[in-house]
Amino acid sequence: MEIPLAFYQSLRLDDNKSRSRDSSYSNPNVFNFPRFSGYDFSLRRRRWKNPFAKITCSSLVQGLKPKPKLKPEPIREIDQGPKDPVLHDTQISKSAVAICSQIEKLVLCNRLREAFELFEVLEIQGSLRIGISTYDALVEACIRLKSIRCVKRVHGYMLSNGFEPEQFMMNRILMMHVKCRMIRDARRLFDEMPERNLFSYNSIISGFVNFGNYLEAFQLFKMMWEELSDSETHTFAVMLRASAGLGSIEVGKQLHVCALKLGVVDNTFVSCGLIDMYSKCGDVEDARCVFDDMPEKTTVAWNNIIAGYALHGYSEEALRLLYDMRDSSTSLDQFTLSILIRISTRLAKVELTKQAHARLIRSGFESEIVANTALVDFYSKWGRVDTARYVFDKLPRKNIISWNALMGGYANHGRGADAVNLFEKMLAANVGPNHVTFLAVLSACAYSGLSERGWEIFLSMSEVHGIKPRAMHYACMIEILGRDGLLDEAIAFIRRAPLKPTVNMWAALLNACRMHGNLELGRVVAEKLYGMEPEKLGNYVVMYNVYNSMGKTAEAAGVLDTLESKGLRMMPACTWVEVGDQTHSFLSGYKCDSYNEAVKRQIYHKVDELMKEISEYGYSVAENKNLLSDVDVNEEQGVVRYHSEKLAIAYGLVNTPEWNPLQITQNHRICKECHKVVEFISLITGREIVVRDASRFHHFKEGKCSCGGYW
Repeated sequence: MEIPLAFYQSLRLDDNKSRSRDSSYSNPNVFNFPRFSGYDFSLRRRRWKNPFAKITCSSLVQGLKPKPKLKPEPIREIDQGPKDPVLHDTQISKSAVAICSQIEKLVLCNRLREAFELFEVLEIQGSLRIGISTYDALVEACIRLKSIRCVKRVHGYMLSNGFEPEQFMMNRILMMHVKCRMIRDARRLFDEMPERNLFSYNSIISGFVNFGNYLEAFQLFKMMWEELSDSETHTFAVMLRASAGLGSIEVGKQLHVCALKLGVVDNTFVSCGLIDMYSKCGDVEDARCVFDDMPEKTTVAWNNIIAGYALHGYSEEALRLLYDMRDSSTSLDQFTLSILIRISTRLAKVELTKQAHARLIRSGFESEIVANTALVDFYSKWGRVDTARYVFDKLPRKNIISWNALMGGYANHGRGADAVNLFEKMLAANVGPNHVTFLAVLSACAYSGLSERGWEIFLSMSEVHGIKPRAMHYACMIEILGRDGLLDEAIAFIRRAPLKPTVNMWAALLNACRMHGNLELGRVVAEKLYGMEPEKLGNYVVMYNVYNSMGKTAEAAGVLDTLESKGLRMMPACTWVEVGDQTHSFLSGYKCDSYNEAVKRQIYHKVDELMKEISEYGYSVAENKNLLSDVDVNEEQGVVRYHSEKLAIAYGLVNTPEWNPLQITQNHRICKECHKVVEFISLITGREIVVRDASRFHHFKEGKCSCGGYW
């Protein structure tokens, strides 16, 4: 019986314990026990007089030789006359068999780089024909590595050696190109295939959908119907993703009808795809009908319908569905918790987010990037940027969204230096910035007055990183110029910009005119904004404040007349404060009707008490003439003393512990009078007060605000 040569070739790479064991008998050093000189062991009161060092192997004493190694016998070739030239050409050499065997083993053990190092031997020798199993192993290695270079090497070797794959192998080669994002080469291979089946179509269609080329995916789907007159559940799930990507509900409904006719609509993948498609196309009601008709609701189905409601602003309904999901004993995964955190961000549910954070840790998702990035975003947006940094630092792997979320948090909280340091740390970690990154860091420089650093980063966008600045980046630079009082330079910058000025650019300049009291330029900018956004209330109110602060009562009255002629009405100013797990809202003036008389007396008494104390510290109300931004102008008379933010702060001071920072949220930009009041309150009470207005966060501590008096 002849033993294959491949067996001995494998012995050279693998650790053969049997060989080492056999050969060890001939080596006395193997029995290298420690010497126990003078140390006796007792057993049944008998003592061993000879130490272990004197023990020798019996095979050496008897003169026995080690077991001889087996040698492969030469392969005998039977002389059967002249060889067939075809058989001679296709005969695989012994070395090729050994190399192919080792390549397959290395791929099986996930040692992919070593497999391609060995494959290089075949490439150097050239014209060695290898088996289909080795080709399949190399294709698998390319898919795992996602290396375009390796794909070209393997496919080039196949072509140069005249390999003619069958349909199975052709489908594998097609999938290799798709998985490695060589979609155009994959389409060329697909068109050249002599025979195609469902697997071929599914591979190429999935590739185009993943690339976002939905129209070509639908063309291929149509070809599949014409050629095969068949489909499967996976195909429908992929095409529903394409419909959602196109935002075409009509195409999605046609797919729904096809799934009903083929009887696959009850399949979990198809149902989840339908829910996702209807949700993303804006038809939440149909998505809910599909969800309700599902015989068995999976975690993915719950996630899709909840995300659909949250996507279209139905946050309360989404939260109710989350509670139903919990009560149905369906397991919550990291995506469920990330959706919960996003809903909490909209509803300002701090306590609910803390519960979701705790659930993430208990479930072992503490290092999961999607949910924890949502946590960073929530804590950044709701006044807990230090907690956001803690979650960010705990992430073992960070993507660009994580960096941008924390950087944007630093910007909104007026911590420009921290944002710039984080930006530099991101560059040091070789993470490429995008336009959102630059928006965050430039906003941070604008909010914190870091003019010089802001200009350096702005210029590096195109010169270093090759990113063309957009209108929002130009708006940040206009705000930097406006903060420094360089209004003429800001106008020149707008005129030199290589794009058409946008609303945000003019709005940044109008705000600078308001802060610096430049009435003439403010009037010109306001006219620009009136023409671009005639229905936006904020532009009119900012201009009203400019006229009012300059004593131009006739012009201010003209703005009010314009508002009335356009039928525009402003929302009343409202402020919220969260105490425990309850959110309390307040309107300006004497509008605390939702509270009983005792609580109302307590709130107004506390406001009067605070106003009296800060007056003793030098506060004077006479200097403030500005009105609230974006609120009803009729509130100016008689309600200045009881603005909504003052009432919310008074209620919070009474009902929260002294060591906790107090946070309030309002639907308008804080006025100058209230801004000065909150600065004094933070000084006399020693409390840190965080105000989130329509513009940004204001951190008041020891009589100072993070905005530096510019907002």
